[in-house]
Amino acid sequence: MLDQPLVVTAGEPAGVGPELCNKLVDSPYASNLVVIGDRRQLDERLRVIDTPFPVVTEPGKPDSANAGVLLDGLRTAAAGCLAGEYSGMVTAPLAKSVIADSGVDFSGHTEFLADITGAAHPVMLLVAGDLRVALASTHMPLREVADYITPEILKRVLRILHKDLQDKFGITNPEIIVCGLNPHAGEDGHLGGEEREFIAPTLRELCAEGLNLRGPIPADTAFTPAAGTKDAVLAMYHDQGLPVLKFAGFGHAVNVTLGLPIIRTSVDHGTAFDIAGTGKADPGSLLAAVELAAKMARS
Repeated sequence: MLDQPLVVTAGEPAGVGPELCNKLVDSPYASNLVVIGDRRQLDERLRVIDTPFPVVTEPGKPDSANAGVLLDGLRTAAAGCLAGEYSGMVTAPLAKSVIADSGVDFSGHTEFLADITGAAHPVMLLVAGDLRVALASTHMPLREVADYITPEILKRVLRILHKDLQDKFGITNPEIIVCGLNPHAGEDGHLGGEEREFIAPTLRELCAEGLNLRGPIPADTAFTPAAGTKDAVLAMYHDQGLPVLKFAGFGHAVNVTLGLPIIRTSVDHGTAFDIAGTGKADPGSLLAAVELAAKMARS
């Protein structure tokens, strides 16, 4: 049992979020959950799965007119977490493009929640079982990554990762492997100089502060047993780390936002408009997100 319930936002009403939320009634945490969504729409989606009754929001056909209500739901959930009414929040998927079409500048849950909670630098962490992969950079073109990653960014991300592994995961002295930016971690400068010029010196500086870091390690070996034990891996960019994570736990992985003053977890998939309302959506990732949020709240 939790001191306070978790709050779940139902996500894009034309996507799979509402029906996944309905499936939470079978979760062992059901009595500790509050869902923010349209009760009528949730009920209607239940009927759509069983019979072809029409609904107000048709599955698979998003409407940008819903954007304001969806964002208000996120604000309500976050405010409740900040006020101590909820132990943490779990988010079903939204469609960024649908909200953007409404005229709202919205790049995703992570940035929106960071803004309304006053977090300076949110960090994206994906979790699949014991495998945890954090990202130094998130959703940006690959050609921009090398310019984005600086000693200051690395210090900020690694300090947040270290602290939240302690505070939110209960790991006293987290071991973190840091990937190199270039193939073979730069091959002594022959395949890129970032590792030698600032990544390795930055890691040495942070180790002197007490962080338990190893690297820069080539990304193609960082996830193997040869790299040794680890509580988390820091990848330099999105597609360096997440293919491994999703191969290990697709459909049951969890997206965690570190660096916030609240607990926030989410699913590892999108709105799945193509199967919305069919009953085919797998609730595995949402159930895993609820379970991890509860575990983090207890920590």
